[in-house]
Amino acid sequence: MIDDLFRRARLAAPEGRVDAVLDTDTFNEIDDQFALTYALLSPEKINLQAVYAAPFQNDRSSGAAEGMSKSYDEIFRVYERLGMDGTGQVFRGSEQWMKDAGGPVRSAATDDLIERAMARDPEGPPLYVVAIGAITNIASAILLEPELASRIVVVWLGAHPTYWHHNWEFNCMQDLPASQTLFDSGVPVVHVPCVNVAQKLRTTVSEMRQYVAGRGAIGDFLFERYAAYEEYEMGWKLPKNGGRPIAYCKEIWDIAAVAWLIDPTWFMGVLKPAPMLTDRMTWSFDASRHSYLELMDLNREAIFGDLFRLLAAAG
Repeated sequence: MIDDLFRRARLAAPEGRVDAVLDTDTFNEIDDQFALTYALLSPEKINLQAVYAAPFQNDRSSGAAEGMSKSYDEIFRVYERLGMDGTGQVFRGSEQWMKDAGGPVRSAATDDLIERAMARDPEGPPLYVVAIGAITNIASAILLEPELASRIVVVWLGAHPTYWHHNWEFNCMQDLPASQTLFDSGVPVVHVPCVNVAQKLRTTVSEMRQYVAGRGAIGDFLFERYAAYEEYEMGWKLPKNGGRPIAYCKEIWDIAAVAWLIDPTWFMGVLKPAPMLTDRMTWSFDASRHSYLELMDLNREAIFGDLFRLLAAAG
């Protein structure tokens, strides 16, 4: 629906305050809560217009529907701790995975994204769709309304860098057809890989205690989530290490996607032909493909420093 010159222009670093929506599997781990908080505490940079609950399945949910529903409820907990009202801004997403690349799954989230984006001038600034979970909601909306390509930029955190040997990553592997759809769609995509990029956003319980705990209701909530997750992960990490001590740290992956909108100078990215995601969870390449932006590195200290500053001000 768009030519590559237009697409490359859309992939330029955002300037000033941008309009955005956030698609999040908020109850999956603990990083989505930080990412949502970061976006809501950055109104001078991000006009967050809507939040979509994304599905997930692991030991915290019995399937996509329960994962989405738990994420929906967790979104409102974050709003409440911030003293904000999410009524009318939070939408339920898909209760099932996209079964194949041609089969969109309609939901309140897809309907809102389509309506919100299609109301925009295609020649004006784009709506940034920050996706930090399984991509079914967003890929479904793109299939239902291909003209979204001229109105949105998708910033997706998932999969691994194109030099990596596999893509066995949670957001990607549980939602493969939707992930394939995203990279094949031609929509402007900013890819935030996990290994060696978002993975750098590690922190510790001591750092959380120093900079997050005590920063109001939201700071205490985030610290409690982090501390509880440390206890959960230590339950299997210590036996895996033969019972020997480990210095625990946890990636707060998802703040990377939000941080790119706040200050893209914290990142290094490369425009390249969009890769193809194979059924074997590997990358395949064709130099004639449309362009996309792959983020290759980030400034961990600057990103956490900004988040901690905002939490201190909010507390």
